Amino acid sequence: MCNSDQLANWAKGGMTRRSFGGAAMAAGAVACAPMDEGTAASSEASSASMRAVSFTTDAGTLDGEFYTAGDTPRPGVIFWPDIAGIRPAKRQMASRLAEAGYAVLLANPYYRDVAGQQFEDFADFAGNGGWPKVTPWREKFTAQTIAADNAAAAAWLYEQAQVDSDRGIGVQGYCMTGSFAVLAPSADDHIHAGASFHGGGLVREGASSPHRSLREDAHYLIAISQDDDAKAPGDKIALREAVEASGTTAEVEVYPADHGWCVLDSPSYDQQQAEKAWTRLLATYSEAL
Repeated sequence: MCNSDQLANWAKGGMTRRSFGGAAMAAGAVACAPMDEGTAASSEASSASMRAVSFTTDAGTLDGEFYTAGDTPRPGVIFWPDIAGIRPAKRQMASRLAEAGYAVLLANPYYRDVAGQQFEDFADFAGNGGWPKVTPWREKFTAQTIAADNAAAAAWLYEQAQVDSDRGIGVQGYCMTGSFAVLAPSADDHIHAGASFHGGGLVREGASSPHRSLREDAHYLIAISQDDDAKAPGDKIALREAVEASGTTAEVEVYPADHGWCVLDSPSYDQQQAEKAWTRLLATYSEAL
């Protein structure tokens, strides 16, 4: 996953909101483009609506945003943002997923400490002290707290009229929350799919490592960046061995793009590879949910 040195280099290189200009506009157009009918979970889905939500967990009040489109109940998805949290880029991604036929909870991973948006975009995070700000919040993430948060979010989704409670729930995460997605199916039997994009900490020492949590009857999508793979080439091997040992259904692939390639406001955003990952996400959800 991204680290403090990488963020410092981006900031020193002059990464500002202005430097994102044209790329952000193009990315936004892609994010809002209509999906091919064959890739959507529901062809009736149109423009998405959003409402701010919150609900109680054992650790406090988890806040987020709930995106839906159409009138027919559909599978629920828990969408965990990356290290920079809820912001416009993640809202665009959640809205697009709703338009593809899912009821999407964009959840605040930092709810134990703060509510709502903390950074305008990734440039704001990287250039204005984002790393030291979120570090104490991130220290509260453990396998146990992540499992509890996923279970609470899944229970909340099933209470919503827009969610089909006869269908399974999917969980997706980016960067630091890639591990949230991999751990999710083991947290709740109603969670049938976990999708990690350039996720960090998927292979760790100890029994609580995410790669040791794979559930046989779940589906997983693990998309690894080429630079993360270069730093830890053994991780993909460990993940594939864990998949084989558990007997689960999983896709583990190294993409020819750098960490953050799926995220619209990331300096590493790669439209071609992001669209490939998006297609594989929809295919995974179609099979699992």
